[in-house]
Amino acid sequence: MARVRRAMSDANLDALIITDPSNQAWLTGYDGWSFYVHQAVILLPYGEPIWWGRKMDTFGALRTVWMSPHRVVGYDDSYVQSREKHPMDDLAKVLVDFGTGHGRIGVEMDNYYFTARAMHMLHASLPKAMWVDATGAVNRQRAVKSEAEIGFMRKAAAISEKMIDGLLERVEPGVPKNEVVAELYRDAIRGVEGAWGDYPAIVPMLPSGIDATAPHLTWDGRPFKTGEATFFEISGCYRRYHAPFCRTLFLGTPPDDMLRAEGALQEGLEAGIDAARAGNRACDIANALYGALKKAGITKDGRCGYAIGLSYPPDWGERTISLRENDETVLEPGMTFHFMPGLWQENWGLEITEPILIRESGPAETLCNRPRKLFVKP
Repeated sequence: MARVRRAMSDANLDALIITDPSNQAWLTGYDGWSFYVHQAVILLPYGEPIWWGRKMDTFGALRTVWMSPHRVVGYDDSYVQSREKHPMDDLAKVLVDFGTGHGRIGVEMDNYYFTARAMHMLHASLPKAMWVDATGAVNRQRAVKSEAEIGFMRKAAAISEKMIDGLLERVEPGVPKNEVVAELYRDAIRGVEGAWGDYPAIVPMLPSGIDATAPHLTWDGRPFKTGEATFFEISGCYRRYHAPFCRTLFLGTPPDDMLRAEGALQEGLEAGIDAARAGNRACDIANALYGALKKAGITKDGRCGYAIGLSYPPDWGERTISLRENDETVLEPGMTFHFMPGLWQENWGLEITEPILIRESGPAETLCNRPRKLFVKP
């Protein structure tokens, strides 16, 4: 909260409206599946945050937030999906009640949970306010993790390892894909000793063969086939903290071009992890990877990773730092990333990735510990 208030002061904000549920949870502890309706945390330059949302969800807020009960405020159901009124009308009244119906108010204008109509209604309800785009203002304060957060991510990583182990064991020619995914969910939710599994922010992705040339397909009921590769993009989740992790399995004999790509990817991962040091930049990780791939004749553009931590659907990234050539963010101890150099070629896809932690000194720590290779079942 102190970090966010410093950012508010730098931006000369009188209030900050936080609609991203990940940011709400990070600041207040609120944890509920209610982000399909309008809700927010209001942060002022003083005092406890205010949680505002649907009245029926105030009971969940009282069970999960740390603030005093009078800092939990709800609107009635007549506002929900109504064509006559909008929840932002009620939020405007709450802001006035707390003495913040004017001045410079920051809003996360570009996220999954705040709509164009919501912004329009705030403008109409509080015409004297000056609205400031505060997208990312809270997210960036989350970049350096506390020891407690790192502990949660280590538990998530242990669940990720269990999930990948189960996939590699169960996938065989003729086994329906949905049957394997059903067992994958069992592993994810049962967790590991000392860590129960929470629901991840993204569903499992495991396309096979030609489907694996696309990065974001999920699953169907078709059986796995000999002669195809399947990449598995999954994450364990513990108390909303994630450790995304990907491995690829080939049933049969992999083609030569895939084996060459595997070698280049392994070299690039090693180079990138070595470059992931405190004081270096996010782009140094990307450039180390791309250099190794280029030597093998493989061109990859775009980003090869992103900041991770506490997240809600539909994304387990923090939507801040990207591992790409033009991101010059200086790496600090305690930052965590999904180093994700996926290759999606004309006939196959290959994902070998690592969740990494920037350490005080030396190269990054990989939170998961499984062989960094293309797995093969002859």
